[in-house]
This record gives sequence, C-alpha cells and structure tokens, in this order.
Amino acid sequence: MRIGFTLPQFGAMARQVDHVPEFARQAERLGADSLWIGDRLLAPVRPTVGYAGTDTIPPEFDTRLDPFALMTIAATVTERPLIGSNVLNAPWYPPALLERSLTTIDLLSNGRLLAGLGIGWSPEEYQAVGVPMDQRGARLDECLDALDSLWTTDPAEYQGRYWTVPATRAALRPARQPRPPVYLGGWAPAALSRVARRADGWLPVAVPGGGAFDASAVNGPLARIRELAEGYGREPGAIDTVLRINPTATASLDDIVTTIARTAGETDIDHVFVDLMYIAGDADHALELAEKVLSAAR
Repeated sequence: MRIGFTLPQFGAMARQVDHVPEFARQAERLGADSLWIGDRLLAPVRPTVGYAGTDTIPPEFDTRLDPFALMTIAATVTERPLIGSNVLNAPWYPPALLERSLTTIDLLSNGRLLAGLGIGWSPEEYQAVGVPMDQRGARLDECLDALDSLWTTDPAEYQGRYWTVPATRAALRPARQPRPPVYLGGWAPAALSRVARRADGWLPVAVPGGGAFDASAVNGPLARIRELAEGYGREPGAIDTVLRINPTATASLDDIVTTIARTAGETDIDHVFVDLMYIAGDADHALELAEKVLSAAR
C-alpha cells in the first residue's frame, strides 16, 4: 500500500508556510509516497452550502495557502513522492492558465504530478471567481478538452461554449507523456460517468472517526465506473483509484491505521493519503503523525 499525506495548507499550519519545504523533505525521508494539496478560496461567513453535508464551514478553512505554490515547493525539494491535487476546482481557472501552472509543476517534479480535478461545492467561491456555479460540470468537460489540446498538439487550439484557446504554439511538453495523469473526484452519477469516460483515475474519500470504514461505499461506485468504462470502450482495470483518508478531529491513530488496513484488504485500492488538516496542531505535529502512521501501517 502506498501512503501519502497532505502538505501543511490549512488551519494553524497555514501560518507556518516557512515549514512547508522541511515538511515535504522529512515526509519523503520517512517514506511518504505522495504529497497532496486541496483548493479552498474562501471561508464564507454565511455559507449558502456548508462543508461535507453540514451547514457550516470548518474553522480550518479560515486560513489557507495557495495550492499551486505548495505543489511547486514540494516539487523542488523532493525527488520521489508523487505531487497530487485533491482536488483543484478546475472550473475556476481558464484552461490556458491551468495548463501553464500544471506543466511547470510537472517539469519541476520530473513527471511526478498527479492532476486531481473537481468542481467544488461552494456558491460563494464561484461568486468570488466570477463563474456561474450551474455551469461547473460543462466547464470541467471543456477544460479537460482544452488541456488535452494544449498538452498534445502544437499548434493547440480549443473553441467551446465557455472556454476558448486561440490557436497558439504549444511547444513545451510535460515530463510525462503524452500528459500528466488526470484524476477526477465526485460521487454523483455524472461525475462517475465522467471518470469512466475520460479520467486516468478516481478520487474517493473515507472518514475515520465518523463511523466504521464501509468498503462498499467505495467498491460500489468503483464497480459502476468500471462498468461504464467498458461501455465506453476503455479497459476498466486501467482506471486507478487513490483514496483520501480524511479523519475527523476525534479520530485516533488506530482509526486511521485500521482504515488503511481495511482498504488494503477489502478493496482494489493500493494508494491512500491521510489528510492531516483536522488532527495536526502544527507542522511539527503533522510530521510526527505521518511518522506514526507509516510505522504502524507498514
């Protein structure tokens, strides 16, 4: 089982941006297989939609760091771990800007980028970036098409309903050919269909401390993705899965390790990462927790 961790990005750790390089270096030294970021823009005071089925926003989102900057730091101070996003809210970004940032990070990391994309859930964040939220699915589809053009053709060009890339020279290629792997999040039928149709992988989530791990909650949607993929003429087994383990603030080390073990024993997933946002008081504590998880899970 490959095991990764989130970089210090939210909550108290966001006030320790100077600790990010050393965290990444030490996590690699401990044996972390991947390093991850999320993508939060706001912590709305009066949210229209709360986080994860609640009507509130976690206080950890009150302080937040830029995901592209953190991936860049991790790419430059490490040599082995994957550098992953789970997830970048792709409809917020014009595809040409997104491609430029992702290609740069992929080259800096020598092909270690895993581009995890999604559509987000906060109406206030969409308002802040000036993008209508009801267009987010269609904008993601167009973004994926535009990224493919920018990564694989020269000159590149894309004309959609929402995004346009005028014909442009696109000579700089990612380190991993023909493009970085693109994974997608989401559980809705449309999201699963999108994964099956065009993604390299799926990004589900489990929540230790919120109840016992239910493998069927992952295995069922994954079986559906594979069924749909076959219908689209794709090889079902070629679609990878990375599980985000997102412990509650009350989750124990044993809860996390048990979730990793059950994932290994009850699913086809061979790569997980632990989100340290709720359980680490600071960057040093996050590194201590990462060491304990790796020691107990291997």
